[in-house]
Amino acid sequence: MTTPQPVRIGVMGTHSTGKTTLLKRIEMELRAHGIPVTRTGRLGKRAALTGLPKMQHHTAASTEWIITQGIADEIAATAHPGPEPIQVILADRAVWDALAHFHAAQAWRQETPDPLECERLRLLTSTQAQKYHLLLATVLDEALPVESKHDYDARYRALVDHHTHAFLAEDEIPHQRVTSDPDSQAHAVELALQLCLNQAAP
Repeated sequence: MTTPQPVRIGVMGTHSTGKTTLLKRIEMELRAHGIPVTRTGRLGKRAALTGLPKMQHHTAASTEWIITQGIADEIAATAHPGPEPIQVILADRAVWDALAHFHAAQAWRQETPDPLECERLRLLTSTQAQKYHLLLATVLDEALPVESKHDYDARYRALVDHHTHAFLAEDEIPHQRVTSDPDSQAHAVELALQLCLNQAAP
């Protein structure tokens, strides 16, 4: 007997564009409807704890670690040992997110990308494309202030946003753009909820 695979919803985008908050809202809605859900994330912080560089200092190695660890986290989530099988996995930083951060870091450092290394990482992310049922891509709104506790480089933040949406367009990856507008946020939450309710329906 084949066990149904959980719905996978991924989010990607540059820093402080509401990714985690958006997934928390989706998680709350799903739990309110009795749908077992889990959320993966904190990949950047976990990579830094291993000694890998972050932000504008990302390398091919740190990028590969984040991509493969994200894949591993999502696989592990499907084997959740709780009383009910997980029906939805919310991935905070879908695999393309790390690739966008890496290319933005190279642009920020004004480095010439190694085409073979870039292609290898891109192929790695492409193997995961069919696993996501919904991909949400947040859009940078430079008019919104960033909390003072976050010491983000403005140019790098904008470069991540550019590469995020460039990759999605170039590879024609189906996704939903999510702006800072409350209606856009609410629409994304409703899309995710309806997707999961339809999948859960007998």
